[in-house]
Amino acid sequence: MSLPLLAELNRRRVFRAIVGYGIAAFAVLQIIEPVMHGLHWPEAVLSYVVVALALGFPLVVALAWVFDVKAGRIERTAPAPGLRGVRLAAVIIGIGVLAAAPGVVWYLFLRPGARSPLSEDAMRAKLEAVPPASDIRAVPSIAVLPLVNLSRDPDQEFFADGLAEELLNLLAKVPGLHVAGRTSSFSFKGRNEDLRAIGQKLSVKTVLEGSVQRAGDRLRITTQLINAADGYHLWSETYDRKLTDVFAVQDEIARSVVAALKVQLLPEKAAALEGPATNPDAYAQVLLGRHLIVRGSLEGYQLALAAFRKAVELDPKYAPAWAGVAKASFHVGEAVGWHLESRENDFARTLAAADKAIELGPDLADGYAARGNLRVLKTTDWAGAQADLARALALSPGNADAIGSQGDLLATLGRLPEAIAALRRAAELDPLSVHAAWRLAWFHLGAGHVEEAREIARRTLELFPEHAHAARTLGFALLLEGSLDEAQAAFQRSTSEPFREMGTALVEHARGHARESQQVLEHIIATSGKESTYQIAEIYAFRGERERAFEWLEQSLELQDAGMRYLKHDPLLRSLRADPRYIALLKKMNLPLD
Repeated sequence: MSLPLLAELNRRRVFRAIVGYGIAAFAVLQIIEPVMHGLHWPEAVLSYVVVALALGFPLVVALAWVFDVKAGRIERTAPAPGLRGVRLAAVIIGIGVLAAAPGVVWYLFLRPGARSPLSEDAMRAKLEAVPPASDIRAVPSIAVLPLVNLSRDPDQEFFADGLAEELLNLLAKVPGLHVAGRTSSFSFKGRNEDLRAIGQKLSVKTVLEGSVQRAGDRLRITTQLINAADGYHLWSETYDRKLTDVFAVQDEIARSVVAALKVQLLPEKAAALEGPATNPDAYAQVLLGRHLIVRGSLEGYQLALAAFRKAVELDPKYAPAWAGVAKASFHVGEAVGWHLESRENDFARTLAAADKAIELGPDLADGYAARGNLRVLKTTDWAGAQADLARALALSPGNADAIGSQGDLLATLGRLPEAIAALRRAAELDPLSVHAAWRLAWFHLGAGHVEEAREIARRTLELFPEHAHAARTLGFALLLEGSLDEAQAAFQRSTSEPFREMGTALVEHARGHARESQQVLEHIIATSGKESTYQIAEIYAFRGERERAFEWLEQSLELQDAGMRYLKHDPLLRSLRADPRYIALLKKMNLPLD
């Protein structure tokens, strides 16, 4: 570009117009992303907006070249000698394209979390935890898709989802029937995807779809069973019922589907997995809580806990609501601290909620799975945890959460190969479960399979960008590989501030910046010492400061920090395992010494 042309572009304020438009375009993108997510628009919308804004750059350059603003009036700029006609148009378009290119490349390809519209589907198909389709499709199998809400009231969306979840839970109790997990099945919500493709991705022979239409106190539920191999209907039925009969209708539909699949019917005593819900509003709150808890962030846990507590207020005898309170309050307590003076997050109350769920629903898996998980995470009652999880799986053999918790228990006991097998099984039942995926990555990391851990954690974070543990696990894997810049970026994606600060302390130490690492560590101790005792011990151990590491591990044990269950497989603690104090800690926790 010649100097006279540059001078002319400057005189016509073209560069100023490009900068101004760029700022405005950036502001639009900052607004459109939260609007997209709030309205549940597809990711492709962002790509369309970016392209539309990019096309505006040549137009802005052209307008800035032709017009000027003087004394508040728009005037045509006086012509200048030189470029004219087609040549001038080519230069203007070229300048606009060059101005737009950096932003387009950044937003569509380089921005953290950016991905092509097909990458999420590719991730689902490639998720390492999913075994070959031939392993699963040799047995009767089904995926229950979210039922379509045909009611005028959008608030009935949770109600329709709940019906599908009830069907899924009931079918999961059928011996010999493989049922795709909720997270996987519900990932296709709102997507007009071919049922044969869904069957292939979830490795199932049949797919159940349908719709729910509510008018006043009347319900019309339509269900269709589809052969995933060819897309043909195997069975269909329509049910017209009063809303008060909804739970009986759920069981009736499930039994009809089971009969169509020609598998063993549920025993008469197993009327409904969830037990009697006498209050539809309580039921809706439980569904909302389950929807929120999988986000994996403090905000998600807090909102889920509020929903479960509301369900308990509405129906104090509803066992699944109490089980939800136990699960959500544990996560909130771990995030904000169990030591708060308000005692809102007292662990005894959390355990009591699980006990209440079992008392109200002794034949339901929910309470046993919740209590077993709590015992794994925050007690040393390993026998009690195993008994609870075994009971949950006896009641619901396809319960992916209980199988995942069994994997946690096995890893805590130092049996990593069995733990990895259990998490693979949980992921087989629910291929898109974030809980199964991030723990599978973590156990691979403990076993020294760093590359596998990195890839599983990376793909998990693509699906669940809000999940704090997925980001931290990815950061650990990259740290151990020596990819320090990438590790720092991964840690900073965590929605947990202590995890982000921990990552900075670890990365700065790995870079040889001892003073910067110490400054961050001191800030963690000053601001969240009681909530982060285990993480502080990890930092000291990684830095080779064994004395301080054991001091903080002792504090962590005293406070029953859930991180202590990582003691036998945490890769950051490897430098401690030859120390006699490590053996002493294992004895205090009733863990095997080998």
